Amino acid sequence: MQCYVYRSRRKQGSFLFLPEKDNFARVPEVLLKIFGVPEFSFEFFLDDERQLQFQVTASEVRRVMQENGFFLQLPPNEELPC
Repeated sequence: MQCYVYRSRRKQGSFLFLPEKDNFARVPEVLLKIFGVPEFSFEFFLDDERQLQFQVTASEVRRVMQENGFFLQLPPNEELPC
């Protein structure tokens, strides 16, 4: 699965992963308000063998993107406000 990664200008260390470039249709508006204007960072092919630099496996990221249309990576020990 091709993966497009956007960084947050507001929340350092926060990244939004999308399966389609620039398609934010399935990202909740409230999340985009907190995240800020997404800035395209890079793209890569996401498969099960890929080692990611955070605590979630590539298969979990892919599953969440397929179900929700996006995956949000936050810095360690940080949660979004409710």
